[in-house]
Amino acid sequence: MMKIYPKTNENDPYKNAKPRRKWLMITLVIVLGLGTVIYSLADRYLIRHVQVVVADDNTSATSTSKDTSTPTTEVNGTSDDWNYSSDDMQVKIDKVQTGSGSDQITYYVADVQLTDASSLRSALADNSFGTNITENTSEIAAANNAIFAINGDYYGFRDDGVIIRNGTVYRDDPVRDAMALFSDGTMKTYNETEESSSELLAEGATNTLSFGPILIQDGEIVSDFSSVKIDNNFGNRSIQDANPRTAIGMIAPNHYVFVVVDGRQDDSRGMTLAELADVMKGLGATEAYNLDGGGSSTMYFMGRVVNNPLGRNQERGVSDILYLKEGQ
Repeated sequence: MMKIYPKTNENDPYKNAKPRRKWLMITLVIVLGLGTVIYSLADRYLIRHVQVVVADDNTSATSTSKDTSTPTTEVNGTSDDWNYSSDDMQVKIDKVQTGSGSDQITYYVADVQLTDASSLRSALADNSFGTNITENTSEIAAANNAIFAINGDYYGFRDDGVIIRNGTVYRDDPVRDAMALFSDGTMKTYNETEESSSELLAEGATNTLSFGPILIQDGEIVSDFSSVKIDNNFGNRSIQDANPRTAIGMIAPNHYVFVVVDGRQDDSRGMTLAELADVMKGLGATEAYNLDGGGSSTMYFMGRVVNNPLGRNQERGVSDILYLKEGQ
């Protein structure tokens, strides 16, 4: 018996509605998924999150200087492009070049001697603690009347580590090797998981920095830099190869050495961690620690940037600095 099928209307508007709805839903899910991922990345690495606003250390100094009835203490410091001298500190900066051609390295060494450890301080970008809060090293330094400054550990790029700044604990999540500065002018490198922030404060810690690795500990170069790992953040580059570098070392109490290495440019390839450790050892450092490098590596002195950040005299915003300042 012959079957009769209903005639199909090729102009039926409902014929392809179901497949279209299906693809529309798939597209919507994909767009929402991508949007969520993009927002999560932006929230983690771009959007400012202020956790604590730090009191501006210069507020009282500014107001005092405007009050002509209040006597002020003048600092009798002398300086040129590479040196600063006063009763409280001596700063001597040298530009060093080694090698030639593609193997040339340019770096800057600041030898610093203090009479009072309180002259060495830290400062946060925009006077705020949090994530994705950045300013150029020179901007933070100028805002704090710094004589000398280097970039710090860029704590705001990660959400762990032990962060003590100017005696205040801002973060207490121990994970890596770190460095501490103390009120007696000493410096030590240590493992965050083995010494608590309360113990550090009891010992007189004023500042801790959490980046690494340790370069020199108890007078000896740490032997193996081949498996160094700072964190797992998105966009990290290998730090084992030759790169721009920033490091701090202690020769003796209140006698520090700061090194900033240019890199990724024609006249300076940068340094490996092993090379940086050798330089610190040669300068007499008994403790030395690697800070944030790459495009962050910046040395500031008396109102100018000394080195060549990013190979084009262009600074990259950072979370924090270490700096020298006269007076309280």
